[in-house]
Amino acid sequence: MVFSSTVFLFCFLPLTLIGCYIIRSQTYRNAWLLIMSLVFFGWSQPRYLWIIVASIIINYLSALFMSLFEHKKKEVLFLAVVCNLLLLFYYKYLDFSIQTLNDAFGISIPLRGIILPIGISFFTFQGMSYVIDVFKGDVRVQKNPLKVALYIVLFPQLVAGPIVRYIDIENEIDNRNPGMADFSAGITRFVIGLSKKAIIANTMAEVVDTIWDAGISNNTVAIAWLGSIAYSLQIFYDFSGYSDMAIGIGRMLGFHFCENFDRPYISRNITEFWRRWHISLSSWFRDYVYIPLGGNRKHLYRNLIIVFMLTGLWHGASWHFVIWGAWNGFFIVVERLLRGRGKSASVDEKNAIGKNILRHIYALFVINTGWVLFRADNFALAMKYLGTMFGIGLSGMPGFKISWYVNNWVLVVMAIAIFDIVGGFTRLKQFCDARMSGTAYSVVKLAAVYGMFLLAIMRVMSGTYNPFIYFQF
Repeated sequence: MVFSSTVFLFCFLPLTLIGCYIIRSQTYRNAWLLIMSLVFFGWSQPRYLWIIVASIIINYLSALFMSLFEHKKKEVLFLAVVCNLLLLFYYKYLDFSIQTLNDAFGISIPLRGIILPIGISFFTFQGMSYVIDVFKGDVRVQKNPLKVALYIVLFPQLVAGPIVRYIDIENEIDNRNPGMADFSAGITRFVIGLSKKAIIANTMAEVVDTIWDAGISNNTVAIAWLGSIAYSLQIFYDFSGYSDMAIGIGRMLGFHFCENFDRPYISRNITEFWRRWHISLSSWFRDYVYIPLGGNRKHLYRNLIIVFMLTGLWHGASWHFVIWGAWNGFFIVVERLLRGRGKSASVDEKNAIGKNILRHIYALFVINTGWVLFRADNFALAMKYLGTMFGIGLSGMPGFKISWYVNNWVLVVMAIAIFDIVGGFTRLKQFCDARMSGTAYSVVKLAAVYGMFLLAIMRVMSGTYNPFIYFQF
């Protein structure tokens, strides 16, 4: 079940909200939410329910044993991490490892054909963070298994984040009473996310999929660049749209999840980009991998490369994901090496503006190139596509012109996306807020939200469905 499906929008979500608002007891409210979250996860893959139940049991018992056997905390933590990673490895990386061995040694071990449970990377990381935080003393052991289960399986962020820490919602599991302010803010945020997905991401997906499906031999330089730029827009609005919907649903239920994006495409370097993109994952790797490895104190550049290669591997069981992670890590290392070596002399305002423009161009170029590595099915295909973008290996007779992929609707949607990326809607909101009365502003805001919702629903009902990109992780 996905947030942009009619079953979710018109059946599952209203039923869940009604139950949470009419049930007055927090205990029974949590039980209702836990049941509905299990239904959500098992809707399309009921035979995989045992996996998330196993994750709950592993992490609940591990934290509990830490409190009972203080002198064995390190051993318990080690076993908990190993069990979590083994579960993740089997379902996500076993076939990848077998294929790698086959390719490396010319052998033919049969692949298992394992189907990846949706969201396994997210709920595995959440479970591990709970156990690690208990070990560090950052959170108290939760002795009620149903509360640990609710934390891990809570449906808004279950399959595509943001990765929520137990410490962030520990109090809200026991004490939450969402009022009209939370409900209204949650609906608005959900509609914004749904609009990002249904209107922008799905429109860009149609362009991207058509270009990639046509084959590289049918690309010109312009078409290849169109495909890469459209994918940059698709993946941002797809993933940030899901995060907005998750945050909005959480708000309606009384939970306050962390922000996951902060306008990443306005970044001036790759270091800044990763502070703004998938913030919950970046902070997870920082706190649980980068700092334990030594952080900035020792082996800085080694730590950065390890973290970003693991980030790539987390995204997918394929070498092109690892190379995508290394690509980002390489530029972050270079930026770190160059930091502090610039001249301290002041520059005039015109030069400063020029340098900022060049920095934005540099960041967008690296990001966009990286997304080609991310989108391709394998590294060889990514290299061919990148070659086409730079005029290498062009077909003498491309099958289509760029006008085949671009119509008025695509141009309008791209313009809306770019206007949003540069902060146009934020400034428009501030402008209206400053110049309108409270009543007039509320009416305009309500009309805008309902307008977006109706247009998004029309897109959903018209069959322009694409699964969320991050569901595969």
